[in-house]
Amino acid sequence: MFARLALLAALALAGCAAQTAPTAPAAAPSGKALASACANRDGWSDPAPPAKIFGNSYYVGTCGISVVLIDTPAGLVLIDAATEEAAPSILASIRALGFDPKNVRFLLTSHEHLDHVGGLKALQEATGARVIARPEAVAALTSGQPEATDPQRGGIPPFRGVTVARTVLDGEMLKIEKLRLTAHATPGHTPGGTSWTWRSCEGTDCRTIAYVDSLSAVSADGYRFVDHPDYVATFRATFAKVEALPCEILITPHPGASTLFARLADPATLANPESCRAYAAGARMRLADRLASESTPPK
Repeated sequence: MFARLALLAALALAGCAAQTAPTAPAAAPSGKALASACANRDGWSDPAPPAKIFGNSYYVGTCGISVVLIDTPAGLVLIDAATEEAAPSILASIRALGFDPKNVRFLLTSHEHLDHVGGLKALQEATGARVIARPEAVAALTSGQPEATDPQRGGIPPFRGVTVARTVLDGEMLKIEKLRLTAHATPGHTPGGTSWTWRSCEGTDCRTIAYVDSLSAVSADGYRFVDHPDYVATFRATFAKVEALPCEILITPHPGASTLFARLADPATLANPESCRAYAAGARMRLADRLASESTPPK
């Protein structure tokens, strides 16, 4: 309880803290440079140049894994961390944008797998930032091992665990200066899956950005979704929730899942209010195909 109250106080005081890092350049690296650099490259740790997404939000991830930086006058927020091998390039991208990594205050996560949080410990050590996650993700983030109910348990390598400073509940809003980040419980790909939404503005043009967690029904060898109807029901509830999210600019933990680089390269296609519905609909169809294949006797 004391730790939670202390972090709540820190979040509140963040609104009063001055940002000491340099202001990001008016002309941030373009999405075209990112798309070109990552053409035919999608490795989890493949370095990529940073790019502006919209307003105060920037891409600082790799060619294969999204990491999003949000700038506020009270400090920086990072969503996801890619792999430990990618941590140096993430820090370099933050610096290339004109920011000081030491000014990263909070580290948020989508889901608790090596390719998205493997670099969390290294970034926590480099920045001193505090990790915030849903309660369902804490055990895996702390131990570095997927939970027993995770479909990919046993099929994905471990990572260095981290200290989680605070938990956030479904629908809870983090208030950091003028930034309002809302956490959405979206379990399925993992038990602790979390999506995030916030408003970002360029002058009077404001858009809702949705960082929506992976929705793919993949598993370790031997796992059958048809044997876990309760988990399948949770997955389906997540699809419905994602379809209803406020969502003008969609970002996904694997950028290719939402054609992010192509959209950043062509700003006219960046925003689409139907994108979350389309993303969920595609995932629903793939889960149905997986269940059908598991129910069909082998020939």
